[in-house]
Amino acid sequence: MNTTMSTQATASAHMQPIPSRRVIDAPTRAFHWLFALCFLGAYLSADGERWRLLHVTLGYTLAGLLVFRLAYGMLGPRHVRLNLLLSKLSSGGTWLHSLWQARAVTDVNWRQGQNLLLALAVVVLLVTVVPVTLTGYASFNDWSGDWLGDLHEWTGEAFLWGVLVHLGAMLVFSLWRRKNLSMPMLTGRTEGRGPDLAQHNHGLLAWALVASVLTYWTWEWQQSPQGLIRWETPTALTSPIENND
Repeated sequence: MNTTMSTQATASAHMQPIPSRRVIDAPTRAFHWLFALCFLGAYLSADGERWRLLHVTLGYTLAGLLVFRLAYGMLGPRHVRLNLLLSKLSSGGTWLHSLWQARAVTDVNWRQGQNLLLALAVVVLLVTVVPVTLTGYASFNDWSGDWLGDLHEWTGEAFLWGVLVHLGAMLVFSLWRRKNLSMPMLTGRTEGRGPDLAQHNHGLLAWALVASVLTYWTWEWQQSPQGLIRWETPTALTSPIENND
């Protein structure tokens, strides 16, 4: 009898939901994935005249998303404020000093180092968008010679390396902590007890952001007679008719 009750109690404990708290709101997650999607699409469509309008449209979308993130970072809730990123970066000198003075690995606040590196990667990516989009706009409108195109290509490669560093850091820290650190960017929540860091999800703002991007893409598609992708039409092969008369 006692064994049965113990088994039922264990099963009931396993059926209880794992406590979690919201750490990332919906607009931030929507911005992140739209930003990643636009860069991936812009990078893959960088070569070839067929993809040029698609490449330019995605580049303009990156610029618009940056404007949204800056505005949200100044007017949004506390957990998305830009000064929060800057405060993490400002602690970099203190953390490096503590790393230098540490006598053992356990003396280092590695959680602070993780937050510092991830914040630095985010700031670098946001800043790099500016020269990428400006040089792309100037190159598309033929403002100068080929050097702008080369500069645009170089800044795009620099952005790619920033993305790879960001992904690599997420992978290393996830393995080190034995926890998927990218999951909160999908669900908005992380395991653990405590108050929500993001008290409100702001789902309507996230849907408005997605709708704005889709509306802009549709408008750009309608402005081009052939759409954003120029499909090459095969040239008809005609055989000359010789006149034997």
